[in-house]
Amino acid sequence: MSKPNETIAWNDHDRWAALCSGEACPICVQREPLDVVAKLEVCWVTMQEAAPVPGYVCLVSQSHAVELHDLPEAVAAAFMRDAQRVSKALAAATGAVKLNYEIHGNSIPHLHLHFFPRHRGDQFEGQPINPKAVAQPVYAPGEFRRIRDAFLLALNSPEA
Repeated sequence: MSKPNETIAWNDHDRWAALCSGEACPICVQREPLDVVAKLEVCWVTMQEAAPVPGYVCLVSQSHAVELHDLPEAVAAAFMRDAQRVSKALAAATGAVKLNYEIHGNSIPHLHLHFFPRHRGDQFEGQPINPKAVAQPVYAPGEFRRIRDAFLLALNSPEA
């Protein structure tokens, strides 16, 4: 019988409990995630040049929750408003043919939502995004700044 993978956080009960409680959550310990580009109603928006696809954004809850259902109803509704606002701005900034959305939390159990802009002919066309198969850099010189700036402009527009 195979032994559970000890590198997976949830296979260490005490470590997983500390992460889930927020006590050892790196986002809570640092008081915000890395690479914050905007602060919305109940979320931070992060964006980094070392991304799985151009235009990748992550929406991170400002309050610690492991699951969406852990949020109070009003905060969950605000989380979804923030997600909708990011979705609209990211679509406008990237011209994506489709946005993929993913919520996992099995590495860092702090509620966050990944946004992956999809384009015709992208590396993962016809399949899910596989961050482990990404060859860096995904951005041409100056492209990250251009997309980030266009995203922030759209995010802060009155229509967002």
